[in-house]
Amino acid sequence: MKKEFDLSKMKVRKNPYAGKLKKPVTMRLSEDVIEYFKSMAEDAGVPYQSLINLYLRDCVLQHRKIEISWDSSTQ
Repeated sequence: MKKEFDLSKMKVRKNPYAGKLKKPVTMRLSEDVIEYFKSMAEDAGVPYQSLINLYLRDCVLQHRKIEISWDSSTQ
């Protein structure tokens, strides 16, 4: 193997996977939600953050909508 390579003649290409990279975010989740996904992730043999991402991706692909109604008796 060569000790040095001449990269000056190399063509520049964009990374085809750059658009698929994950963006780190900070979220506040309830402890019971985290424990639920951690338990499911352990059973599935995947990291819990990956499982949460897969679940949210499925929601996006299925165009799931959530109906939110606040219970006024708890406020």
